[in-house]
Formats: sequence, structure tokens, C-alpha cells
Amino acid sequence: MKFLMFASALALMAASLPAWVAAAESAPAAKGAAAKASGARAARPAPARQVLAPSAQKAVEELTPIEDEPTHDLTPAELEIARAVHVGTMRCELGASVQVAPARREGFFIVTAGKQRFRMHPTESRTGAIRLEDPKRGAMWLQLSNKSMLMSQKLGQRLADECQSPDQMAVAEAMKSMPPVNILEPARPASRP
Repeated sequence: MKFLMFASALALMAASLPAWVAAAESAPAAKGAAAKASGARAARPAPARQVLAPSAQKAVEELTPIEDEPTHDLTPAELEIARAVHVGTMRCELGASVQVAPARREGFFIVTAGKQRFRMHPTESRTGAIRLEDPKRGAMWLQLSNKSMLMSQKLGQRLADECQSPDQMAVAEAMKSMPPVNILEPARPASRP
């Protein structure tokens, strides 16, 4: 009995299907013809804007080429700072490493730490440290005489610390044998013979 009811409902739908299809096909044509006749453009529905999940946004950002972004014009002082940046692979603490490579544009650098890539440019600092920044992605590379570090300004944490180029390793070794003068300690009187 149920089978007969299902079969009759299916037959009824099949019989009315060509009428539904014909009505659906003629409706947009009728709207377009009416719009053309009245001189108005047929309104198209706006495409729905898709919102990506944060993980998908991060993946898109990581895969987007960053070498060709013309965002910042360097001053002569910033170009001078760029000449002092150590390039190559820097060994960091906990077995991490950071790669600093010159970008196509003079004075810009691609800094890579793991899967994260930043396009950085030099900025002047009051302390004399060499500072590279990627304001778009919120990252900063700070280069001192004996070590460098990569920081995320968005997260407020260090991404890599105690990174050293061969030149910085040599300075760090020299500092161990002859520590720098501490200007905060009182001066010791010179010993007399």
C-alpha cells in the first residue's frame, strides 16, 4: 500500500516537472525582456561576501607573495642602516633559526622564521640598535652587536631569541673575555703604585 502511494506521488511529480522547468526558465527571460523594454538594467543580486576562518586567513597571508609590495620609501638614513644588517641564516636558541635575505628592492629584507615570512625595512632607533619592521604583519627584527631577536608586536612576544650571525658570535665571545663597562656602577678609583 505504501509502495503504491509513493509510486503515485512520484508519477505526479514527474508529470508536473516539465511545467516547473519551463516556468523557471522563462521567468529570468521575462524579467530581462521587461527590463529591456522599460530601458532599465536587470538587477543582479550582489554576490555574498565570504568570510574566511582565521586559520584560512593565516594560510592565505602566508602564501601571498610579499617581495613585490611597494609600501615604503626609504630615507638615506634608513638605507645606511640597511647596509649594516647581517644576512644569512642565524642560529637561535632552542634549535630555531631565522633566515634574513635581501629583497628585490634595495634596503628591504625578507625575514623567515619557520613558516612565517616578513617583508621588513629599516627604521631609525634612538638606541643605535639596528631595527627592521614589518608594520603590516606586526613584526620586528632587532639586531644588536652580539645577538638578534624576532618579535611579534601583535602577539607581544618573541618569536626567536638569541639569534647570531658569525660576526655576532665573535662579538659575544669577545664580551665574555672582556665585559663592557657598566656605566651604572660608580667609578673605581685608579690604584696608585
